[in-house]
Amino acid sequence: MSVRYFAAAAEVAGVDTETVPAGTAAQVVAEMTRRHPDLAAVLTRCALLADGSRVEGDDEVRAGVTLDVLPPFAGG
Repeated sequence: MSVRYFAAAAEVAGVDTETVPAGTAAQVVAEMTRRHPDLAAVLTRCALLADGSRVEGDDEVRAGVTLDVLPPFAGG
């Protein structure tokens, strides 16, 4: 499955996109932080959207979807 990082998440990960194995949201987060340890602090504030639907914890993230990692946005 494809992961797209935005804003601070992309900066910390050092990539805009990458491919990770499908699984639960928690498993995917564990893989992302294994690859990019500094990402752990950012991910606690991010929304994860699998093809536009929010996922977390035990929610399944299936192969073939795009997972967007969206840090909170400041308005203004």
